[in-house]
Amino acid sequence: MASVARPLPGYAGVGVGPPGAGLLTWVSTVDHKRIGIMYVATGLVFFAVGGIESLLMRSQLAQPDAQVLSPQVYNQVFTLHGVTMIFFAVMPLLFGLANYLLPLMIGARDVAFPRLNAFSYWILAASGLFLYYSLLSGGAPDVGWYAYAPLTEHPFSPTNAVDFYALALILSGAGTVATSINFVVTVVHHRAPGMSYNRLPVFVWMMLVTSALSLLALPTLTASLIMLLVDRLLSGHFYDPLGGGLPIMWQHLFWIFGHPEVYILALPAFGFISEIVPVFSRKPIFGYSFVVASGIAIGFLSFGVWAHHMFASGMPIIADMAFSASTMAIAIPTGVKIFTWLATAYGGAIRFRTPMLFALGFIAMFLIGGLSGVTLAVVPIDWQVNGSYYLVAHLHYVAVGGVAFAIFAAWYYWFPKMSGRMMSERWGKAHFWLFLIGFNLTFLPMHLLGIEGMPRRVYTYPAFEGWGDLNLLITIGAFIMGLAVVVFVGNVLWSLRFGRPAGDNPWEAWTLEWATSSPPPSYNFASIPTVTSRRPLWDVAHPEAPDWEHEREL
Repeated sequence: MASVARPLPGYAGVGVGPPGAGLLTWVSTVDHKRIGIMYVATGLVFFAVGGIESLLMRSQLAQPDAQVLSPQVYNQVFTLHGVTMIFFAVMPLLFGLANYLLPLMIGARDVAFPRLNAFSYWILAASGLFLYYSLLSGGAPDVGWYAYAPLTEHPFSPTNAVDFYALALILSGAGTVATSINFVVTVVHHRAPGMSYNRLPVFVWMMLVTSALSLLALPTLTASLIMLLVDRLLSGHFYDPLGGGLPIMWQHLFWIFGHPEVYILALPAFGFISEIVPVFSRKPIFGYSFVVASGIAIGFLSFGVWAHHMFASGMPIIADMAFSASTMAIAIPTGVKIFTWLATAYGGAIRFRTPMLFALGFIAMFLIGGLSGVTLAVVPIDWQVNGSYYLVAHLHYVAVGGVAFAIFAAWYYWFPKMSGRMMSERWGKAHFWLFLIGFNLTFLPMHLLGIEGMPRRVYTYPAFEGWGDLNLLITIGAFIMGLAVVVFVGNVLWSLRFGRPAGDNPWEAWTLEWATSSPPPSYNFASIPTVTSRRPLWDVAHPEAPDWEHEREL
């Protein structure tokens, strides 16, 4: 497709550039683009912190009977790594990119509630700092990111570290709920003329489902954390068996949140891939209606699978069977997405630029994670490997192989829009290959370790078990991944200053964010554009062949 030469109806095509760059203007901003950038910057900082924590753990586990970290410090680093990566790295990165892109994609000037948007960011940043303040107040939490009771009860965790954990996640959840409300109202009430739900970009649909999941799942986590604080600070007995409480209730409440949380992280990643693969295949997405419907189905089904995390907890066999079946069922809509992405790329004029490489890497790695997840839906298999490194491998193939690859794909794809400059392709491809090799060296051997019986959550292991060689290989892979992230950061810093000017639409893409300048002006569009199909910029560039043939009602 040739570059878009004509503006959309109602779009003047003239930008004023970003507003002033002084620190005060950033602190006080309510511009969704600046708030999105602050989310992303905060997420990258915590991503680096969480990555350093993972390298510390891998250094401890590289050899048997190592003493790099003490057991107490290892447990603190282990807990901080999980909480940081999930709540303060990946979620800010996903919601930050959504904050930047969603209003642009639907032709809006801003989110529905700009001040609430700013509040959401600052409360999230404060909650992350609050968690790490625990290091200065007697030690970080050391109970794992899942914080199972009764380990978290006061007799077993007498310091205030668990209180910091609970309060930080309550604050973080409040910010996420506020952002989700903002996204839902923005999509429902601020779409451009002509942008029906059947014409929404797939990423917008996925964020709409993600926001609904957040609104339904996070209150459960908040309630469980409040009950934990009541137990610890007010002598309650929700999870204390000595007072008539039920420790197993924590697991149910936590995983009722925890499994939808997996898809709160995964669905935006699905949206990124659904926008990137068509552009670099030069084809409209195959099966738009199926992609959207499968995302909605995943949202519904994600609330019916939580207890597959609890097969080894002694549930009745009927419950095991029901949750085994529902876990297998949720693989169906996820598989639909894999096939639609592959069908989109099949027969297309594929351009193997860095965003597309990361998108293809996402599909392959997420597929491996999904297949190992299906094996865990088989109850006898889960009983055997539940507390082993097999689960660690599965989790990271989904959360890193899936979500992190998608975030990198999205970053390379939309960086020109946010900065006005292109990133280096040479260094981008070096980043991709280093990350792909390091990732598989790190997590693929963990499947073998788990099958061989190495338990998860241990700070060391004896030499006679024969696990040392695989653990050393895993540690080497982790440091290769760290090198890949260093290459990425260097590429970002270099490109911000010396990158080639991008122009408004360097990828010859089709959605509305590429209709405005790079970076967009503070008001996004001089006049709200009018949309005539799912690919509005295609219609502008090809008035003789508009996108009608791909329109289908849901």
